[in-house]
Parts: sequence; structure tokens; C-alpha cells
Amino acid sequence: MHHIYQTFIDCLTESTDAAELRKGMEKTTRALELSCFAYLCLPGRKGGAPQLISTYPSTWTAQYLKNHYERFDPVITQALANTEPFQWGLNLGTSTLSRPQRELFEDAARFGITCGFTVPIHDGRGPIAAVTFAADEYRGAAFSRCIEAHRQVLQLMAMYFHAHVRCKFTPDRVINGIALSPRELECLEWAAQGKSAWEIGRILGITRRTASFHLENAKTKLGVHSISHAVARLIASRSMIP
Repeated sequence: MHHIYQTFIDCLTESTDAAELRKGMEKTTRALELSCFAYLCLPGRKGGAPQLISTYPSTWTAQYLKNHYERFDPVITQALANTEPFQWGLNLGTSTLSRPQRELFEDAARFGITCGFTVPIHDGRGPIAAVTFAADEYRGAAFSRCIEAHRQVLQLMAMYFHAHVRCKFTPDRVINGIALSPRELECLEWAAQGKSAWEIGRILGITRRTASFHLENAKTKLGVHSISHAVARLIASRSMIP
């Protein structure tokens, strides 16, 4: 177990983006014979989008985010109300769930997610987050044994993972719930000051083409059709920071 945990720490320390963070956690969950994991950080303001890093089926996560399931997901509701880790599943207290909540659990089960162990994270430095380790019904017994044996280690892993996400995706690089790279934000901030791609390139010591590349990436990530619209999003997000 020591080797697995050390490898996990090394992977997160060396990671530079969400994809590498995801791979580090995925490698560790596989070593522990856990099916999948999900990290969900709730938005910092009303109407914002949650941040999700997971190995859940992409079809399910797309459906989850599109329908804003985090607003009534019983797992998230419990994570908001409690600081201690907890187990959940189709056969654990579902009688108290509302009809939409039961349907959410049933939908998740169709994608092989029937039980889980969730670690709520209330660190006082930002929005509440939760890390969930999950499995399907066929691995329920083995999953429970794994949780029982490694409960404290999984809690430490969840907290360490969250710390790295928070460090690598600081609030000043998040616009409308979307994390930009340091260079993308830098180019966009200069664009907000009226600088052209050529001027930005000269200021940052990069080519005009590279500056344009980062601006286009920022525009695509933000889901807008022009650099001026991306700049407007940046300015609006800054005006909302207390």
C-alpha cells in the first residue's frame, strides 16, 4: 500500500493539467481494484458550472452536467451536509429519497455505478468538493472490503487530489467554471487591454501565431465565437470577484 500511495503522490506532483491528474488517480484506483472515481467541485457562485474530473463513462458525465444533477444528487446533498466520508448505494437508505433522486441512482446504475464511497471536502478555502470511489453491483462485496481496509488512505488521497486541483486551477484562471492555462489567460488579459496578437507576441516573447493560438484556445474553451466575446467573459468574471 505504501508503494501505491507514494506513486500516487508522485503522479499528482508531476501533473500539469486535469488530464494528468485524472491519470494519476485512475492508476491508483486500478491498483486498489476500484472501478472508477469522480472529483466534483461545486461552483463558487450561483449559476456556475461544477468542475468534474472522473473516469465515469463519458456519456453519463455529459448527461449529469447537462441536466445539473449536482443540484439534487443525494450523494452531493449528503456531502454538503457532512464532513465525514460515507458509503452509499442502491440498497442503502434509498427509501428516503425523492423520486428524482431514485431515478438518478437508477440512471447511474445503467452505467455501472451502483455503490460508492464519498469523501466530502470542506477546506474553507473555496467551494465544497467531493471525491467518490465507485463500483458496480458485481463488485459490491469486494468494493466494501477495499473501503474497510483502506478507508483512511482513500480519505487522504481525496484531500491530496483536491489540494492539487485547487493549486493548479486557481480561481483567477477560472472563467464561468472553465479553467484556462496560464498562457491562455495571459494572452486574453493583454487582449482585454486592446493589444493585438502581434503586440501580445512581442510583449510575451512569443510569435504572433503562438499568441493567436492561445487566444483561439481560450475562445474555444469558453464556447464563444470571437476574441472580443472571450474578453467580455473575462471582464465580467473579474467584476464578480469580491
